[in-house]
Amino acid sequence: MPRLCRCLALLLLLAIFFALPTAAAPTDAPTALPTDAPKSSARAMALLDAHSGTLLAAQNATQRLPMASTTKIMTALVAIEHLPLDRIVTVPQAAVGIEGSSIYLYAGEQITVQTLLYGLLLSSANDAAVALALEVGGSIPAFAAKMNEKAHTLGLFDTHFCNPNGLHEEGHYTTAKDLARLTAAALSNDVFAEIVSTRRYTAPQNGTDATRLFLNHNRLLRTYEGAIGVKTGFTKAAGRCLVSAATREGLTLVCVTLSCPDDWRDHTALLDFGFSRYERVTPALPALTLPVVAGDVSQVALCAPVAPSFTLPRQRGDLRCVLELPRFLYGGFAKGKTVGKLIYYLDGMKIGEIPLCTATASAPEKPLGFWARWKRFFQG
Repeated sequence: MPRLCRCLALLLLLAIFFALPTAAAPTDAPTALPTDAPKSSARAMALLDAHSGTLLAAQNATQRLPMASTTKIMTALVAIEHLPLDRIVTVPQAAVGIEGSSIYLYAGEQITVQTLLYGLLLSSANDAAVALALEVGGSIPAFAAKMNEKAHTLGLFDTHFCNPNGLHEEGHYTTAKDLARLTAAALSNDVFAEIVSTRRYTAPQNGTDATRLFLNHNRLLRTYEGAIGVKTGFTKAAGRCLVSAATREGLTLVCVTLSCPDDWRDHTALLDFGFSRYERVTPALPALTLPVVAGDVSQVALCAPVAPSFTLPRQRGDLRCVLELPRFLYGGFAKGKTVGKLIYYLDGMKIGEIPLCTATASAPEKPLGFWARWKRFFQG
């Protein structure tokens, strides 16, 4: 009977032990946009943190508007994802003589995908856009369908493409917010990022002795510290459209203006505002271990698959970290098993969380026989 009571008491203690609550966490709360951001002359504007996708300033940012040649950001991204850079494209007649900006392709010309991409993004060539679209999709409608599929994948539900070059067409539209988010995704592609940050590019014109020279129309690459691209645009219907991006001290900002008569000045002021108001903060990870029960090791170190990194106001309150972990692990887990998380709060509002994983594996302890387990229980 005493042994039975002891077993029941132990079971009760274990039940209480595992039922203990973890620390309560504040609920998520939205971050309000600053009211002192520079006003823009644009019909719509968005300033975005490329890392988190957070809007730092906005003005009519969800209004659907034409986008002119900033369309070519999506054209380039889809082409890069579908075609190798060294692929030779035979220019079809349908890509010759397209209105607007051009690199003067001729029917039957042999040209690489890479050269077409530089012509597309630096010289804003409408004929290069059509050549790439036909090479990927076989037709303009088929390529536009791929553009819209990519937009849907990125969550850009206020964006719709009808063509690869941005020439005015009913039903071809985006928003400043969507275009900023598209640009942030495109900049994560190394090929795209390298091209849009290039000031000038030369390529031989196959079959002739001539050389093509592509000059980037983005003057911020020459005038703004940290500028890394990305695309200009203009049609009578869309007005002056501009997408810019710049990086300083680990913080990358994307700025978009649609129908903006004073775009260069506006972008400089908005980017200056963003870099003066915000910074990229990477908190140090604490050294963490967990006890291991019934395993071939007594404890295991924990690690994070990604380092915590946040865009935060330079003037801010307390940044606090809350740890959520079990009290121990049972042996028999793999390396990289997610076992908990670090949750970060700024002034009581949740701003992100980082998973914590096992740095090494553990095999289960070799099972003990019945009498050995019984003996350990009463001895311990």
